[in-house]
Order: sequence, then structure tokens, then C-alpha cells
Amino acid sequence: MTEPLIPKHGGYRNLKSFQVATVVYDLTVRFCDRWIPRGSRTHDQMVQAARSGRQNIAEGSQDSATSKKMELKLTQVARGSLEELKLDYQDYLRQHRLPEWPRNDPRRQALIDLRPQSADDVAAWAKRVHGGEWSGPSGQSTSSTSSTSSTLSTPSTLPYDEIAANGALALIAVATAMLDRQVASLAERFEQEGGFTERLYRTRTQHRRNPHP
Repeated sequence: MTEPLIPKHGGYRNLKSFQVATVVYDLTVRFCDRWIPRGSRTHDQMVQAARSGRQNIAEGSQDSATSKKMELKLTQVARGSLEELKLDYQDYLRQHRLPEWPRNDPRRQALIDLRPQSADDVAAWAKRVHGGEWSGPSGQSTSSTSSTSSTLSTPSTLPYDEIAANGALALIAVATAMLDRQVASLAERFEQEGGFTERLYRTRTQHRRNPHP
């Protein structure tokens, strides 16, 4: 069977990494519009980093037909953009004296298990967390503290920006883990099969051997 010169490509909307990155982008726009001053450099940088994470996954998938190297590069760019966004959320929490939830926090895991398809799904999860539906790692309904106080917050006073930022961090972790696997798979496939140049060579060779299929 003749190898197609231009294989199927551009199916980025079916990629789980793209789907999660889209939720992260929409969530970040809402977060910044609510808690980061409009027109500030931080607002623009966070939104652009989230957008870059999403857009580069799509562009890499679209370019995969003619350049596996470019697909690999753009997927790595997407990974780097989400890492930058992660630092911005961590900075927000630290600067506002809000805790970053540990990886084993039940509230964080609950969001991952829910597999949100939209920012609205994340908002619904945030309301449930605010109501104390899940317990923090200490068994309390929340683990919100300040650097100057050890008093635990109650569910009704758990800040929504703490919930939203930690939710975003949980989803960023999911997206970056997916991208790490995607990059590893792309690198292995490129090593084994090459890219467009190698495919073009194989196609020409097949045509010379069998000019009248």
C-alpha cells in the first residue's frame, strides 16, 4: 500500500491536551478579568500564556503534515507557555498569602476526576468546594491560611480566588503531563519514521520502482 505523501493532520480538537488547554485558557480569561487589574502587564501576560499554550498545540497539529520537527517544536512551546502560566498562578497565591494546595488535596483531585469540559464546569466545582463538599488534606473543610495566622478558614469564607487559582494549577498539571507524553511520542515517531523529507524520498523511490500502479 502506497504511503500518503501528505498524511491526515490537523485533528487537534480531538487531542485531550488541546481540550484541557482550552479550559485553562477560558478559565484564565475569567480569573484575570475578575482578580487581575485590566490593562496590567500581569493580566496580559497570563492571558497570552494561556492562549499560547492552546494555540501552539493546534498549530503544531496543523503543521504535522509537512514538518514533524515543527510539530515537535510547537508542542514544546505550548508546554513552556503553560509552565509560565503555572508560575503566574503560584505568584498570585504567594503574593496574596493564599496556600497552594498539595497534589494529594481531595479538592484538587475532585476537579481532575470531574474532567471539566468548560470554564463553567470549573465554576460549578468551585461553588461545591466553597460549600465545603470536599475536605482538605488535614480533614478540615478548607486549609486556607495566611502567613501570619494559623487559623483555618470556614467554607463560607474560603476565598474564591484561592479556589480558582488552585483549580487552574490542577488543570495546568494535567495539560502539561499530557504534553510531556505527546512530546515523547512525537520524538519517538520522528526518530523511527523521519519527517516530510524522508516521506518524500520514500514516495519517490516507490514511484521509480513501480511507475504504473
